[in-house]
Amino acid sequence: MKTIKKVLLVIVIVGLGILAFLYFGKYSEGTRAGIIMKVSKKGAIFKTWEGQMNLETFGAISKSSNLVNETFTFSIEKGNAGLIESLNDAALSGQRINLHYYERYMKVPWRGDTKYFATGLERLNSSQPIEDKEKKFPRN
Repeated sequence: MKTIKKVLLVIVIVGLGILAFLYFGKYSEGTRAGIIMKVSKKGAIFKTWEGQMNLETFGAISKSSNLVNETFTFSIEKGNAGLIESLNDAALSGQRINLHYYERYMKVPWRGDTKYFATGLERLNSSQPIEDKEKKFPRN
């Protein structure tokens, strides 16, 4: 009986460790360039901030034009009001930006609709970045 309890305890601890890794771990991080199309707060039960960016990549798919419209959807973690405001400003101005983001292993409804989370942005037409690369947007 003691052996079964020890085995179950080990299984539970390993399972919790795997879940913690999947929940808190970051799979990748990077930067995408494009134009912010939308920033909105949405959700039926869990209200989260979501955004869409038009990447306007170049490719050989279209015969008439080599410009391919690709949409990148991302979420913004709760309490990041400065970033939300900057994204709204970028959406209203239509200016091309670099969006810094990271990707989580799994998505959960209370965190956002996607596995991608914006961490900062900088305007491409300006020499002045919106955020300091050393300091991410503070959470409120």
